[in-house]
Amino acid sequence: MKTVILTSAKNDLHQLRSYLLKNFSPDVWQTTYAKLKESIRNLSAFPCLGAVTPELADIHIHQYRQLICGMNRIIYEVRGDTLYVHVIVDTRRDLSALLLRRLVPPTLG
Repeated sequence: MKTVILTSAKNDLHQLRSYLLKNFSPDVWQTTYAKLKESIRNLSAFPCLGAVTPELADIHIHQYRQLICGMNRIIYEVRGDTLYVHVIVDTRRDLSALLLRRLVPPTLG
């Protein structure tokens, strides 16, 4: 299956990298990054491996799935023969608030 890591997920990775390097160590970042890459490769082979994302299922959106990888969630969608990675976020973050910020443009004022 073809895998596309969207710009939003790439930005998430950059933020995660900055956070881990600042607060932990390069080794922690390298280990985390390797696990995320392996998890995404596994999803490419087994796209139904993840569960439906509960926060989205609650509002009747079922096409997005998640896979927990250490302290991170990989939120993805399968369309045809392509797996799209939308979000990579710490499991402790409020996913509903994150999605609201990404989907609703700020008001001008």
